[in-house]
Amino acid sequence: MPSTARDTGFEDVSIPPRVGPLICAQLRDRGIVTIDHLGSRSAVRGYAHRVMTLWKHPDSDKDRLTTIRDSGSRADRAGQAGFGRGELAPHTERSGIPRPPRLMMLVCLRKADAGGEVLLTDGQAVHEHLSRSAPEALEYMRRPGTAFYGGGGGHASQIFTPLLSSRVSLHLRRDQLAQFSPLIQRFLPALDEAIAAHQRAFLLEPGQGYIVDNHRYLHARAAFEGHRECVRALGEPRFSLLPGFSVGGCRLSARLGIEPVSCRSAQTAKAAGRKFPARTPQGVAR
Repeated sequence: MPSTARDTGFEDVSIPPRVGPLICAQLRDRGIVTIDHLGSRSAVRGYAHRVMTLWKHPDSDKDRLTTIRDSGSRADRAGQAGFGRGELAPHTERSGIPRPPRLMMLVCLRKADAGGEVLLTDGQAVHEHLSRSAPEALEYMRRPGTAFYGGGGGHASQIFTPLLSSRVSLHLRRDQLAQFSPLIQRFLPALDEAIAAHQRAFLLEPGQGYIVDNHRYLHARAAFEGHRECVRALGEPRFSLLPGFSVGGCRLSARLGIEPVSCRSAQTAKAAGRKFPARTPQGVAR
């Protein structure tokens, strides 16, 4: 299966001696930056440390990185689907706490034998889509207390949180640890449609990855075969970053040049001689 990280138009950012202005500018403007040449766990941690103050996570190791790989039956537990081989639904990280970390970094150390495409959606594009096609749905999704994330130890929340100066933050999960008010249940199909319309897919080769604004970007994963292994870092930026994202003038993620997931998944499946599910992924990592 060929790499698509360069073919899709994402910027290829090599490891600099320090965090360069390009990375900071892209995260402020687009909410995403891609990275390459991180061939080891220590390289990933060193790079992450330059960009962010690392958070501990319930599933992270002593170095504060979380290993994402198939761990067998562990994936059957609530909130643990990321540790299997199945699909993961679009989500933001750590939605079960009131203030999730601002940045999320994921790097591939070993690619899958087949499948495992990364699926990314710009929440700014989703918000803009809903404002045009389903304004009533968007209004209800911005209301406090219409979502509950995190099971028994979770908290009341909402999908889109209005902030000052026409900015908004996004927090979402769609697994067993998420519940939604009847007020917005009927609008969830509109949300799924908006996410699918702006979802983009690409494959990661070993050493390739991305950093996203976790208050803006949804990320997901296609099902895979083999022994895919990634490492994830969460944390707060070591540079200035305004809260949330602007809703004054949305520039859609399509400008990144990545084919829609429906096209990319069909092509990669055809090349591999097998079919992948076309439906929206249903699992989500904690």
